[in-house]
Amino acid sequence: MKGWPGEPDMEHDVLMADGNAAQAAGKPITDVIFDFGNVLIYWDPAAALVARYGQETIDRFLDDEISGFYSINDLMDAGMGADEAIALMRERHGDEWADILRYYVDNFEDSLTGIVPGMRVLVNDLKAAGIGVWGLSNWEKVLFSEAERLCPLLQLLDGRVVSGFVGLRKPHRDIYDEAVRRFGIDASTSVFVDDKAMNIVGANEAGIRGVRFSDSRRLREILIAQGVDIPPVR
Repeated sequence: MKGWPGEPDMEHDVLMADGNAAQAAGKPITDVIFDFGNVLIYWDPAAALVARYGQETIDRFLDDEISGFYSINDLMDAGMGADEAIALMRERHGDEWADILRYYVDNFEDSLTGIVPGMRVLVNDLKAAGIGVWGLSNWEKVLFSEAERLCPLLQLLDGRVVSGFVGLRKPHRDIYDEAVRRFGIDASTSVFVDDKAMNIVGANEAGIRGVRFSDSRRLREILIAQGVDIPPVR
């Protein structure tokens, strides 16, 4: 199975306020919390591999049932170091995939392929409108330094919680609760933006409305429709 295990079906570009977030429906938005990968900065693990591996090998590596890549990546995001993760992949799935994971980690910067179009301006527009802008992302703590180096946009945020540093991981509710506590914001007047459906479900469980992200224009339109005073798409 290529991709993250356990990902539910969910529409993109819809403000979700299910479960514990239902009570927040209609409340003004004072803060927006952004995921990083494929929301602010593109992350494509295949891009780190193309120099040395063919497409068939890459496709198999990115199939969790074959290599365990996404499951191992989850453990790294939750605080496991890269060397330990590679050893675990070697034990569970064999030398071929462990060696490719080593190569991926060593060349991780190639997986970060650029700023998502429109998001730098959207973040700045939100800041100009007095909206708090925050970051909440699953990321291995050493590899996160590469993202910081390559993505100055991350420095524009008012604060960040990164899973590898806190030992908590989306979509579990405790990391959302921890982010709200650290940021000093109100869950019911916040919106969380992520490209993965499971993480929007987690945000709703923590009482935070969520949007499954596809592009900056649609997100801008959703925020404007909720009363956020930022320039529209013309």
